[in-house]
Amino acid sequence: MLSCNDLVVAHGDIVALQGVTLQVEAGETVALIGANGAGKTTLLHAISGLNRVASGDIRLEQRSIAGWPTDQRVAAGIAQAPEGRRIFPGLSVEENLTLATVSWRRWRQSIAADLDRVFGLFPRLKERRRQLGWSLSGGEQQMLAIGRALMARPKLLLLDEPSLGLAPRLAEEVYEQVRCIGETGLTILVVEQNTVLALSVADRAYVLETGRIVLEGPAGELKHNARVREAYLGR
Repeated sequence: MLSCNDLVVAHGDIVALQGVTLQVEAGETVALIGANGAGKTTLLHAISGLNRVASGDIRLEQRSIAGWPTDQRVAAGIAQAPEGRRIFPGLSVEENLTLATVSWRRWRQSIAADLDRVFGLFPRLKERRRQLGWSLSGGEQQMLAIGRALMARPKLLLLDEPSLGLAPRLAEEVYEQVRCIGETGLTILVVEQNTVLALSVADRAYVLETGRIVLEGPAGELKHNARVREAYLGR
């Protein structure tokens, strides 16, 4: 589904990604873990077209998209739930969701079906569909951000720090929904500092440190890797 090959991304004189290579197969949930500042969000933004790639290639379903603008990548099937959720102020829950469907090619009936699917995954959003999105709790806002991304009917869902700022119980609840979404067959790449949660839903994982991939493998194996346990699991 997705391949990043020898990606280099710089912010001015600072090289944020240094030859990053990774793959996400169709139907997989892949976690990208690492400390704050490792370059995780930079990589997601490069995939989404928000960060310019200095060199290397990004391919979606075997097509190079490295030079595509963001809107073309969204149309091709990439959607992102951003770090910090970015809920639109002044809009209701339902308006935040339907904003992701802005296209003359979308029919009202299909949008209603997509809303039903999102409300099925996140019943609390249905209960609060007329409520202003910014007034939701942190966990509910994260559900809204993920639901908004799903409304774009992605082939590849990018999740940036979905547990950020959430109490442990709410973070676990959000990740249970991520697991359910993955079980539908949707391809997911999730970026996280909370290694325990990320590895609990992932098929495979990569470890990013100072802009480089330093470890990769099945999630179950990385849980027991001594380096991962010491650096990210606190044991």
